[in-house]
Amino acid sequence: MNDEVIATLGASAPRRIFASGVMGILGFLLFYLATLANAAFLWSLVLCGLAVGVIWMAWWQWKITEQVIELTSTELRTSGGLTLARVEDVTGVDRGALAFKPSQGFLVRTREPQDRAYAPGLYWRMGKSVGVGGVTGAGQGKFMAEQLSAMIGQKD
Repeated sequence: MNDEVIATLGASAPRRIFASGVMGILGFLLFYLATLANAAFLWSLVLCGLAVGVIWMAWWQWKITEQVIELTSTELRTSGGLTLARVEDVTGVDRGALAFKPSQGFLVRTREPQDRAYAPGLYWRMGKSVGVGGVTGAGQGKFMAEQLSAMIGQKD
């Protein structure tokens, strides 16, 4: 098997900073709302819980977007070693404007349903669909989608 990387898809530092920063600011704004004098105690607890969740998501997004998505001749995977989809199982790639896909990314359809997985700003996997993109660059995403489409075309 050839394990050479054909295409990579990652998030640039400014995109990572912006995406995680916006989520972090939202978390701190929720904390601020929770501490307002007029807020009821129950709502303050709810807002504090939401704030903690949003700040944790911002940190998680910052850490997970250090990884890149790699396309090889056999699989679509993360640099951390998680296989998102095997090329032999891919039935289609959708980059259309009306496709249910991440921003700047594409949607991969597979033959068999897979376990759910989620990395904010990088990918999500649910059932027979894998959404790739989010905080990533449009050019890299387009190139990877075209390469994967070409590989499926050769397979058929």
